[in-house]
Amino acid sequence: MSQEILAVLTQLERERGVSKDILLESLKVALASAARKQYGLGENVEVTLDSGTRAIGLKASKEVVRVVQNAEAEISLEEARAQEAGIQVGDTFTFDLDTEGLGRIAAQVAKQVILQRVREAERANIYSEFKGREGELITGVVTQVERGNIFVDIGRGEAILPRREQIFREVYKRGDRIRAYILEVREASKGPQVVLSRTHPGLLIRLFEMEVPEIYDGVVEIKGCVREPSGRSKVAVVSHDRDVDPVGACVGTRGSRVQSIVQELRGEKIDIIAWNDDLRTYAANALSPAKIQHITLHDADGRMEVLVPDDQLSLAIGKGGQNVRLAAKLLGWKIDLKGESEYRRMVAEKAFHTESAETKAAAAPVEEAPAGSDLVNLDVVGEKTAQLLAEHGFPTVESVAQSSPEALCEVPGIGPKRAQLLIDSASAYLKGAPGSAAESVAPGE
Repeated sequence: MSQEILAVLTQLERERGVSKDILLESLKVALASAARKQYGLGENVEVTLDSGTRAIGLKASKEVVRVVQNAEAEISLEEARAQEAGIQVGDTFTFDLDTEGLGRIAAQVAKQVILQRVREAERANIYSEFKGREGELITGVVTQVERGNIFVDIGRGEAILPRREQIFREVYKRGDRIRAYILEVREASKGPQVVLSRTHPGLLIRLFEMEVPEIYDGVVEIKGCVREPSGRSKVAVVSHDRDVDPVGACVGTRGSRVQSIVQELRGEKIDIIAWNDDLRTYAANALSPAKIQHITLHDADGRMEVLVPDDQLSLAIGKGGQNVRLAAKLLGWKIDLKGESEYRRMVAEKAFHTESAETKAAAAPVEEAPAGSDLVNLDVVGEKTAQLLAEHGFPTVESVAQSSPEALCEVPGIGPKRAQLLIDSASAYLKGAPGSAAESVAPGE
């Protein structure tokens, strides 16, 4: 029986890729479980494997007691001495179990335990294998399409290509071969789940590594990659060898290298641009095929103003804003595109507003004093009288000096004598002589 079991384990190791050590450990657990059920024992069962003869044995141990209270773990002194004469109370009595005596139910239990352990080992192997392959390309065969999700046979397991990771308008059916990017490997109740992607920028990078030997060898390096799947992509490359043109290496002779990638991605347009450590130069390359006139950087808010000729504005923006949007993602900066005419108009408006503000500031009169405020300089005029005179057409000292007594008498509260006094005081003030006749007039006259 032992040799037959070992032969089965060897076959399982070959077919399932599970280590024989794990299978042997599983077998021990299975036999121990079967023996406990068959012989009514507890956790005191031990499975042995002779390394020389490869014979499998079962042993159980019980504590020697005078009165048995737990038959699974205890044996009476009389029963133990019947098989081992010198044994004492408190000793451990170990005895062999017959593996041939395991019944059908026990064998079924052993089978279930072994299969469960094999499945667990397979899952662990698959998880560890594919977890280390995250970020790689893998080719598989579509097994089914369910609710928009594509299930792919990848050899030792099954992967899933979710709807959100599929390229728009791509259609696959059962039996089709598919190449995808290993996005994530996660553990699930039914085993490890390998999640694939056809939209991740990593897919494009790996395809370039496969098609361009210079990238695979490290002579040309991909510094950045952004995609809008099924639409357009931008790839920034730099060469570490002065004699190698990074863009030309990626394009290939007559575009042979890049065209094979375009076909794999169902016609996705790919812009290959030269990376540069000067941000302005890099930005100008990123906005290609448009020609850039000037770039102004605003480091504080991570924004750049890009000036382009009017005939290049639509080209810089791209269809639906795609070109400038991808360039902004590639650079990691906000891009504010302006046409030449729009920029000139903005500069002119800004200059006009600045000039207008300066003109207004220069032309603004000095803040005038309240009406009649210089009349209070006359000794005979108070604030109320000054305001009253201003309201009736005599706002200044000069206007009072040039008026007639009759005109001033029309101001409420001013009589002929006071009118004349006001005229005299104003005239004296203008000539530099203080008017001192106030004392001769009673208040209210």
